[in-house]
Amino acid sequence: MPPGLGAAAAAEALRRDGPNAVPEERPHPLRHFATRFWGPVPWMLEAAIVLQLALGETTEAMVVAALLVVNAAVGAVQERRADAALEAMRARLAPQATVRRDGAWESLPAAMLVAGDVVKLGLGAVVPADVRILSGEVALDESMLTGESAAVRAGPGAAAHAGALVRGGEAVAEVTATGPRTFFGRAAELVRIARAEGTQERAMVAIVRLLAVINGAVVVGMLAYAAATGMELRRVLPLVLSAVLATVPVALSLAFTLTAAMAARALARRGVLLTRLGAVHDAATMTVLCSDKTGTLTRNDLAVAAVAPLPGFTEADVLALAALASSDSGPDGVDAAVRAAAVGAAPSRYAAATRHAFLPFDPARRFAEAEIASTDGALLRVVKGAPAEVAALSGAALPAEAEALARQGYRVMAVAAGDPAAPLLAGLLALGDPPRPDAGELIARLRALGVRTVMITGDGPATAAAVAVAVGLRGEVRGRETVTDSAPPADAVGFAALLPEDKLRLVRAFQRGGHAVGMCGDGVNDAPALRQAQMGIAVSSATDVAKSAAAMVLTEPGLGGVVAAVEEGRAAYRRLLTYAIGTIARKVELVLLLALGLLLTGHAVLTPMLMVLFLALNDLITLSLSTDRTTASARPAEWRVPVLLMAGGAIGLAGLGFTSGTMIYGVHGLGLGTEALRTLTFLAVIFATQAALYATRDARAVWRSRPGGWLMLSSALGVAAAVGLAMTGTLMAPLPPRVILGLGLATVAYCLLLDAAKRWAFPRLGLD
Repeated sequence: MPPGLGAAAAAEALRRDGPNAVPEERPHPLRHFATRFWGPVPWMLEAAIVLQLALGETTEAMVVAALLVVNAAVGAVQERRADAALEAMRARLAPQATVRRDGAWESLPAAMLVAGDVVKLGLGAVVPADVRILSGEVALDESMLTGESAAVRAGPGAAAHAGALVRGGEAVAEVTATGPRTFFGRAAELVRIARAEGTQERAMVAIVRLLAVINGAVVVGMLAYAAATGMELRRVLPLVLSAVLATVPVALSLAFTLTAAMAARALARRGVLLTRLGAVHDAATMTVLCSDKTGTLTRNDLAVAAVAPLPGFTEADVLALAALASSDSGPDGVDAAVRAAAVGAAPSRYAAATRHAFLPFDPARRFAEAEIASTDGALLRVVKGAPAEVAALSGAALPAEAEALARQGYRVMAVAAGDPAAPLLAGLLALGDPPRPDAGELIARLRALGVRTVMITGDGPATAAAVAVAVGLRGEVRGRETVTDSAPPADAVGFAALLPEDKLRLVRAFQRGGHAVGMCGDGVNDAPALRQAQMGIAVSSATDVAKSAAAMVLTEPGLGGVVAAVEEGRAAYRRLLTYAIGTIARKVELVLLLALGLLLTGHAVLTPMLMVLFLALNDLITLSLSTDRTTASARPAEWRVPVLLMAGGAIGLAGLGFTSGTMIYGVHGLGLGTEALRTLTFLAVIFATQAALYATRDARAVWRSRPGGWLMLSSALGVAAAVGLAMTGTLMAPLPPRVILGLGLATVAYCLLLDAAKRWAFPRLGLD
């Protein structure tokens, strides 16, 4: 065995050659900032600026330009913070490599590898750099590098390239190239961090597009009315501009980024790392969790509990043979338990046997095997694995003890040894893995959140059924033959004896049944199922390949991280639901108010300047919803656009009633002139929007749900700014304090009425 590099030599090589990573190309900050002025929302604001300049309204154009720049700056800052959060997660998810330094094996970040390092390659690992095989043999999957799907065998002297997946075997190799000097460069990134568009964002975009169409129809109606009444174009254009500004979703993208980033940071504190921000929203929709058994529902603290030798073999023989068919090192819990039991066993005739070849456990074959030479020089084949498969190799009937041990919840393995063509069945091993003490409680919490937990395992049905009962899963455990392309049975609480390809089929079956699926996995063969699921979850012991395919990575064993993700996702859903309903309500209220104001007064009741002030004081302030204190919904998130349109439209009409009533009272009750009426209408819109926000942010009564501190502070500052402008006559006509006070009292009454209507309507619409 090569001793590997010394620490000093490795440090010098790392300083000289740099880390084993390809530097990521980043655009210049100014160029990246400039891209924020390109897109549908910036175009609408830029068109408004051009139109205002054409009308000679320089001040209004400057205010809109300032809003555009501030929105871009805030977005850039928040995006940078979100990127920093994802980079921190990337660092924590950095692939590891088993390296020999100073004559001892240790685990190091793959980025610290240098040419000349000696590394170990095992099943499920990603080749961390370009290497040359020194000993052993591995089957390499280079499909992500070359496009070839067939595995390639690589033995001593063969080259293996960075990014290839080890599908089988074990080998020791020497690093020949790192980082940008590898053969394929950055063709394969080990851990992918992406920002995928979530279901919530797609729903919101659909809503805004629909509202834009409705608002466009209203604008056409305004133009038709103006043409019919002979209104001058110069009087019509400000009205059209106000209507256009009313449709601009200034804070839309920021709302999703902020909400997801806040939830991601909260999850990181709870031991859950996200590989994409959209995973927060996907977690909220999950209805079925396919949870692996070992390490998630059980402790993954395997120990040999019983040995059942067959005639001609002793307990010590069975343990010694099982140890010879086990990996000498590595994270495999079964092999570690077998090695530990063999060390403490009585002397065996196979204790002095030498191993010539070893093939690790293959999930497809369901056994591991070795070729050994006994003390008399005879070559023997030793097999250790699933009882049915090992018994079939030996041609013997499976002993009744196997089923009896499985019914007690043990993981049962069979051992065979002898002639390579037909080894004799030597005995059985029963490995105990007790359930995690919190598994039952966490499954109950998921059930209360509307998430059905289904156990998936490669163990036999009897073992799986015993574990299911122990963790509180009441129902039938099915075998792999029941996993079909149709929806799985509703009464199944688990599926046993599954192969890796069965997991992908199971996920697809649940999805065909209308479920949003969460899938736990840890191995390289779990990657397709993790990618297929709406929420792929790599458990704490997962391989780098599984982590790269997952949307979420747990840093602690058990289901606690999954519960945290669902709770944080549902809380984020509640915040975005409030934002969505508020957005719909504002668009409906503002456009109809402009049309109604035109009919009642013959002019625009909100000028472009007032509309811009509203956007600045309200849309950007409501971003503080991302920090609002809220509770997780008791049911999975479901973005039903018609229901949201109904709720938002109703609230918008209620707001229209409040603001138009205020406007009519201002004309007939207070005798206000045109400019003062515009100020009153502006304040009424500001007050009504804030009232609707607090009335709808929680399904409970408004006085039973305490808002977040930042939300209350931003609301107070926004309302105070609007009142200050109105009282001092800045950018608008002044209003007497008594009028503003009366409007404030009317707003409180409106908020309470809206809250009462919400408590009746929201449960019936499924928005509670």
